[in-house]
Amino acid sequence: MSRISGSSLELDGFDVAILAILQRDNRTPQRKIAEAIHLSAPAVQRRIHRLEASGIIAANVALLDPAKIGQPLTIVVNVDLEREHSALIDEAKKAFLAETSVQQCYYVAGETDFVLILNVPSMADYEALTRKLFFASDNIKRFRTFVVMDRVKTGTSLSLDGVPGSTTQSRPNK
Repeated sequence: MSRISGSSLELDGFDVAILAILQRDNRTPQRKIAEAIHLSAPAVQRRIHRLEASGIIAANVALLDPAKIGQPLTIVVNVDLEREHSALIDEAKKAFLAETSVQQCYYVAGETDFVLILNVPSMADYEALTRKLFFASDNIKRFRTFVVMDRVKTGTSLSLDGVPGSTTQSRPNK
């Protein structure tokens, strides 16, 4: 067993195998997970509860296709702030967090301050959003828009390679 940095939970190969399966399909029955990794279903259930309680499993959600729910336009926006005081940064974070069209928001180091991933129904909707989020704020210096032409790869799965307990580290022990 190995401890993950930032976590008091120790993971072994069984935990990593469970996480890999759940990342592919979170609705996989526990008995199928148990069969795949050679544990009992109750043991798998206990491990899943422990992974949830520790926060390693952060949420159980359904992933929606944006185009099929009327939000086919994905836009990446780099946002530069006029001033970078902690209160102003927190204010920007709060505004981006509150906006439902913002699917992802990253406060980053480098040439820009924030990178946003948005999904909107149309360019007209995006224009209205720019007025609300960017032009209405006197702390937004500039923003650069990148319209996604093709969703080549999207996902939520994290690589488990190198995670303590992964097969690159060790094999599950019974």
